[in-house]
Amino acid sequence: MAIRFYNTLTRQEDEFVPLHSGEVRLYTCGPTVYDYAHIGNFRTYLWEDLLRRFLRFRGYRVTQAMNLTDVDDKTIANARAAGISLEDYTRRYIDAFFEDIETLGIEKAEHYPRATHFIPDMARLVGKLMERGHVYESRGSLYFKIATYPGYGRLSRLDTAAGVGQARIDSDEYERDNPRDFAVWKAPKDDEPFWQTEIGPGRPGWHIECSAMSMKLLGETFDIHTGGVDNIFPHHENEIAQSEAATGKPFVRYWMHAAHLVVDGEKMSKSRGNFFTLRDLAARGYDMRAVRYHLVSVHYRKPLNFTFEGLAQSQAALARLDDLALRLGQFGASHTTGTGDLAAKARERLQGMLEDLDHDLNTAGALGHLFELVRETHTTLDTGRFSTEDLEAVRKVLHAFGRIFGIEPGQRADLDAEIEDLIRRRAEARSQRNFAESDRIRDDLLRRGIVLEDTPQGVRWKRKSA
Repeated sequence: MAIRFYNTLTRQEDEFVPLHSGEVRLYTCGPTVYDYAHIGNFRTYLWEDLLRRFLRFRGYRVTQAMNLTDVDDKTIANARAAGISLEDYTRRYIDAFFEDIETLGIEKAEHYPRATHFIPDMARLVGKLMERGHVYESRGSLYFKIATYPGYGRLSRLDTAAGVGQARIDSDEYERDNPRDFAVWKAPKDDEPFWQTEIGPGRPGWHIECSAMSMKLLGETFDIHTGGVDNIFPHHENEIAQSEAATGKPFVRYWMHAAHLVVDGEKMSKSRGNFFTLRDLAARGYDMRAVRYHLVSVHYRKPLNFTFEGLAQSQAALARLDDLALRLGQFGASHTTGTGDLAAKARERLQGMLEDLDHDLNTAGALGHLFELVRETHTTLDTGRFSTEDLEAVRKVLHAFGRIFGIEPGQRADLDAEIEDLIRRRAEARSQRNFAESDRIRDDLLRRGIVLEDTPQGVRWKRKSA
């Protein structure tokens, strides 16, 4: 089955065919490093990580670039308010961003371009636009003239003739020929950092940053550009206009966007007290694996309602996967009493998972197949009639889930040496009919979050879910 993605540009699911066979070039909009990233940001970053992992699982070589916007109105204003340099101010949040993605198990991109490191490339791109007649000057700033690019509005379905969204295009108070035009290069100000370049002094507009960095690292035409739905207009619309106007080539072939995250049905806001960073959740003691699972369990194009009840349900779902992985690990390689029926079911469930993911990364459908297999596996193991082939087939599915979703079942549930010793001592106490000691150890394990289940097939254990 071919991979199909919903393409915002065409408003339909298109078969994914990369520009170069076997290779995917991917640009993901990264953070503006004026503060800590919040869980709404990470909903998008985690979906992009799942996209990357899935493409790699399907055999593609992925080259990903994620920008770090370290110069814009917000970073400049905050650095000035803090009384430190722009570089010192943004470094704090760049370091925090990398700590957060490591905590969540997000794979590292091949490139993390910082806007301030690509200023000459941005100036050259503006120079090309000037040569082609797409830019004009007003009070020292340079503006892209939308009227020179007939395709403007294709991505957002914007009615440019009606002037929709004019107020959102550029918040800076510069004089423009048309309110819809946007700044590609901003005049220097005494209280702002600026750079001396081949087109004169100044600093780049936000939109030109991503165009210059993506084309520098991935080529003038590349495969996939992602972001949140709030990036569609004006940011991505403006990227397309200036990039294609400069090169005369298609800029991006597939545009993919994630829907918003809300908290308890409301927009996240510090004034509402429902604004959370990853660090806020960690301080409350939440398992980051559960946070990751929760943020990718809903299809990326559907709004995600973040609740602590939902987070607890995600924790419970992971506990089920951990329990199964650990139960499988308790069996050796000598089981030959099965008929291979479980292996057949596992192969069928894996095929279903991959087909759902091929269909525009339908994570909810894929997880449905996975948990059906969890139920079927426990039922089979309870009968005692299974083979090594059965066990290996199920392990293969769990491993595939781990590779794609970035969560390896059993990873956090490995018992440390002390707990292993307690379980062994309890087994010895039971064999000696010392039930008081056995019960004491059982209660001790329970306090540590380990639940023991005595079954006809032996002792099973699992971690208590949140």
